[in-house]
Amino acid sequence: MLFGQRWPYASEDVPTHTFGDPVACRLRTGYLFVPTMPNPHLLLLHPPSVYDFRQKAILYGPISDVVPSTPVFEMYPVGFSTIAEYLERHGYRVRIVNLAVRMLRDEDFDAEKLIASLHPLAFGIDLHWLPHAQGALEVARMVKRHHPGTPVIMGGFSASYYHQELLSYPEVDYVVRGDSTEEPLRQLMACLAADEEGWEVPNLTWRDRHGEVHVNPLTYLPEDLDHLMMDYSQMVKAVARDRDLVSYVPFKNWLDYPIMAGLTCRGCTHNCIACGGSAYACRHIFGRERPAYRSPEALARDVRNIHRFSRGPVFVLGDIRQPGMAYAKRFLKAIHGLKDQVIIEFFAPASREFLEQVAAAMPNFCLEVSLESHDPAVRRAFGRAYSNEAIERTMEYALEVGCRRLDVFFMVGLPQQTYASVMETIDYCQTLLERDRGDGRLRPFISPLAPFLDPGSLAFENPEQYGYRLFCHTLEEHRQALLSPSWKQILSYETAWMTRDEIVASTYEAGLRLNRLKARHGLVSPQQAREIEARIHRAVDLMARIDRLVETVGPEELQRELHVLKPQIDRANISTVCEKSELELPVGRGKLNGVRILELLLKDWWKSLTQPVASNQ
Repeated sequence: MLFGQRWPYASEDVPTHTFGDPVACRLRTGYLFVPTMPNPHLLLLHPPSVYDFRQKAILYGPISDVVPSTPVFEMYPVGFSTIAEYLERHGYRVRIVNLAVRMLRDEDFDAEKLIASLHPLAFGIDLHWLPHAQGALEVARMVKRHHPGTPVIMGGFSASYYHQELLSYPEVDYVVRGDSTEEPLRQLMACLAADEEGWEVPNLTWRDRHGEVHVNPLTYLPEDLDHLMMDYSQMVKAVARDRDLVSYVPFKNWLDYPIMAGLTCRGCTHNCIACGGSAYACRHIFGRERPAYRSPEALARDVRNIHRFSRGPVFVLGDIRQPGMAYAKRFLKAIHGLKDQVIIEFFAPASREFLEQVAAAMPNFCLEVSLESHDPAVRRAFGRAYSNEAIERTMEYALEVGCRRLDVFFMVGLPQQTYASVMETIDYCQTLLERDRGDGRLRPFISPLAPFLDPGSLAFENPEQYGYRLFCHTLEEHRQALLSPSWKQILSYETAWMTRDEIVASTYEAGLRLNRLKARHGLVSPQQAREIEARIHRAVDLMARIDRLVETVGPEELQRELHVLKPQIDRANISTVCEKSELELPVGRGKLNGVRILELLLKDWWKSLTQPVASNQ
């Protein structure tokens, strides 16, 4: 605001923190009066997968084709939203800067210059999934170059697993462990603001002033998520407050396709063997014996609140039946009558009766199912034990009751899966589409399992038992792997049934076959199909050229040759085996509800002018 703003604080124990500004910001019980826009207490930075992706030539392949983000993995975790809201509610000003999106959208954007210009009390950097191992540490180094005395905090699944190794890097000061870091992070921020050490902060791994590393007990493990607010209105107000829309954008094309998420739980009851969020992984990394759920009524409220601001779909993360059918029915009762698009996912088959209840409550619902493989034996080996007949009935029921879209996902790189089995999966997709009779709502997709096996998963901890051979074990090994010239070298695994070469080759051939199949059934246009086929052939050719270079030239010449190939590599990296647009639901014009957003901002502005400033007494 022109003459400053009042910012509400809910807690009396927030210590005073000034930012070196000539006009110091003063915290006091009740309100903060800000004569000028202050630096945040916590600056949350989301790094690209590889920090120098704009300069380096890396053939990433189709590893991100079936998720909204690019191979840079620019989508920040949902936890950024809940952390920001929770800390703001307790009196701390939080700013999010999605460095990856900023770098993707503007080739002239200087991330280091921005970081150097900001002076928060602490920097937070996510290391949720391992594909950010290189980028997260590079951004941390950058922070320390310009702010050597400012703490760097990391968190996320991968950070929790590698918490002690992370503290061996001098640029990392704290790791907040666990899947629910909002409250431990609040306590840590209170310590930092008071210039105290973190002896009493739960779930914290940290280095004291003498350089000694401490691992505090993992004692904060909330049993439910009702202390959190999936309140995206806070993000809207933060965008206006910080005058910085792009930094809050979750992924590059979000403004064109504003999909958002509702969170059912943290933790899982299932044990997909390569998943770092499985029941096994959560028990061993976080000590979580059972998932923490958001109440169904709160979840329904979250979904409705999101649709106040966005006309894009809401993806409800996690099977709503996971806590039991009573939970699912309470959610459907609470959400009943919603006309907006909602995407739900099933981890197991469902009855027709239940799908009728879903359709009655949310007539514009879409469904996602991950079959992983057409072969029940492969699926069972991966941790999903249901028959083809059961899941096929579920898909039939969903379409019969009016499901708007049914996305079916398959993967390459599974235990007991051979090259021939991958091709048979495409034959199975043909069977599904022929049974669909040109309806057009069923959409099959196939992609590699992941660039890395998730640390803490069953397959990572017991690779031989599940038929995997690992090439990376430590965080540093994964960081180095991300700098390899192609996704074949980046892959941290192969299986007893397929080498890395076979995983890559079968992925590309399956992509070709599935693309042609979709074209025959009218799921992609002839022009689109030709473009995808050309990209796949280009990627296969580039992979062969890169392989030859790796085998025949030294490191320096390899980098020179890769630099020459970079324009071709960059063109082959996006939408290799399918178009990103195939994942999108129709949204139409006016993707964001500008009227509602303006109403919210005006209401917040009027409240700041009219609400009396609390006394210090």
